[in-house]
Amino acid sequence: MSTKRLELKLRKFFNIPKKGENYEFRSGLVSQYADERKDTIQRVIAAMTVGKDVSALFPDVLKNIATHDLEQKKLVYLYLMNYAKTHPELVVLATNTFMRDSEDPNPLIRALAIRTMGCIRVEKMVDYITIPLKRTLRDDNPYVRKTAVICVAKLFELNPTVCMEQGFLNILVELIDDPNQMVVANTVASLLEISKITQKDVLKMDSKVLSKLLSILNECSEWGRISILSSLVSYDATSLSEVHEILEKISPQLQHENPAVVLTTIKVLIKQLGKLPENERENALTRLSSPLCSLLTSAPEIQYVALKNIRILLEKYPNILEKEIRAFFIRYNDPLYLKLEKLEVMVRIANESNCMLLISEFREYSMGVEVDLVNRAIEGISQIAIKIEECSKKVVEILYELFINRSEFVVEELVIVAQHILRRYPKEYLSTLITIIADLNFDDLNKSAALSSYIWILGEYSKEIPHLEDKLSVIVSSFEDFEPLVQVTTLNSLVKISLTKPTPTIMSLLQTTLDKSTKNVENADVRDKAFLYWRLLSTEDKILQKDIILTKLPILKTTIEMFPPGLLEELLESLGNLSSVFYKPASSFISVDQKENTFFTSSDLQTKKLEDLEQIAKNEIVNNAVKADNLLDFGNDDLGDNSNEQENSNDVLEELNELFAVLNNPSTSKDSASTLSNNELLNVFGHITSEMDKPRAESKNDDILNLF
Repeated sequence: MSTKRLELKLRKFFNIPKKGENYEFRSGLVSQYADERKDTIQRVIAAMTVGKDVSALFPDVLKNIATHDLEQKKLVYLYLMNYAKTHPELVVLATNTFMRDSEDPNPLIRALAIRTMGCIRVEKMVDYITIPLKRTLRDDNPYVRKTAVICVAKLFELNPTVCMEQGFLNILVELIDDPNQMVVANTVASLLEISKITQKDVLKMDSKVLSKLLSILNECSEWGRISILSSLVSYDATSLSEVHEILEKISPQLQHENPAVVLTTIKVLIKQLGKLPENERENALTRLSSPLCSLLTSAPEIQYVALKNIRILLEKYPNILEKEIRAFFIRYNDPLYLKLEKLEVMVRIANESNCMLLISEFREYSMGVEVDLVNRAIEGISQIAIKIEECSKKVVEILYELFINRSEFVVEELVIVAQHILRRYPKEYLSTLITIIADLNFDDLNKSAALSSYIWILGEYSKEIPHLEDKLSVIVSSFEDFEPLVQVTTLNSLVKISLTKPTPTIMSLLQTTLDKSTKNVENADVRDKAFLYWRLLSTEDKILQKDIILTKLPILKTTIEMFPPGLLEELLESLGNLSSVFYKPASSFISVDQKENTFFTSSDLQTKKLEDLEQIAKNEIVNNAVKADNLLDFGNDDLGDNSNEQENSNDVLEELNELFAVLNNPSTSKDSASTLSNNELLNVFGHITSEMDKPRAESKNDDILNLF
């Protein structure tokens, strides 16, 4: 194969621009001018922050680590922290610089070095971090110490065995007595993190530690206060005087501008309330209303988290916000998710003194244009009526008014709440609610929940419904198209009606429904229920049938969702955390098994299939050749008009195979390229200046040409 033919095939296969962004970055990183190298590093970091993959520049960025420019050093360290996992074998080459920087006279550089070593999540770094970490934990400068204590938690997560063998946990416990409040706060945060990992109480709280933490609380930063307050949540006061001391010291934090500080303070206060006498407990609870309401003046996202936490508090202490109901009224510019959450809170605050005000407010919401808000407002009106009997009559009047001015989505929600109210007041408002149901047609309803409620009312109050048989005929004709929920409700209602109003038409509809349920329906629950009814109705004991089927349901006490007692206590201890937003224990969505963290090592490659490894090798060859294309100055004079023609992918692959078939010893060339790259990188740490003066492009050009 001639040289020109080879050049033609390369040019046709690698049809890309000669220069790209990475090529420019690489050229700038090896520039002989320091300003140009620094500017290029800044551009690389900018590309990294917007999500571009610049990991291929790792060796070139690493060459710039040895510098006295603090700004450039920070940028290089930031790059290393982000891409260390992609090049674990190369990042170890920077350890000498880290070790040297950890002894630098400048405390900023010492702290930067130990912080970066802690953030590099590579197992090989563990062997190098222990000595500088011990030294920085005893550093004279508090800024270095406060950085080092956080690094202990990172090391423990990476390798707990080394952390315990080197005595780092004991050093942390000693640092709680540090004279600097920043160091103490970070030490507490580190110990709390280790406690979460080990599921053990590493932070041994006693009266001495308690006094120390309370004394520095007001001197710490806002995040330091959160760490200290979080540590107080797990402390069990040994006496009433200790409870009073805790409440006195933490109460000023309720006025803090950071919502996280406020919520964490409330969490500590709630934990200590159980140890107070009844009269003192009520006084302590009154302190919570103002801070909680102040959270509702924050950004919508913060308000949402606050409302989620308020729901938890209201379930434990339902009267703490009864006088602040107006703070939860919906504003016109609130986002929908915030409006819905405010409705959830208001129905829980409702009591005899404010129910009429709430009903009037909900009535206004139910006449809006947002479908979700209108439906939730109608549901909230019914929840208040079920919860408070005094306002039930007013609620039914409002529901009837909404029915008169009805729209489709309002009607469906009205049917659902009508069922709930009839479950709570079976006879008091029957005439009004039956009027709503009697005027409805089956075609007015689309939601499964509304259909199910409608059919339930037909079965429960069959004697009051006019044209019952016509309504049931339409329902039975569409039986197979229903969701399982509606099918089961239809079965229940037809069986009830067959016992209370056994006309020939009703019995025929029941027989048809049972046939469809047992023969055509795939859902096992519906089939089993149909067989159960069939066998029950086959018996001759009518009294037994009525005793089983016509048994009255218990009176509905509430439709407001409540937390199980165990979950409620766990959520109260998690105020301000994700658990309080998801209403789930942290263990249900966060794994505590730290061994799940994996790192890319050579052993990972052994588990891959052979074809995967071949594909990786091919991709590597292609990538290297693409980079080399920028160095080869092939001419285009001989390409002719055919250079613009596009060939199909099979022809291109065949040409590529033919191209590499002429290579005499590709493995040797690959080793040569690898050796050259590694030698460049290793030499840089011995003599950086001389390396910068080398004509890098020429060496790569020679390397590529040797390949052929």
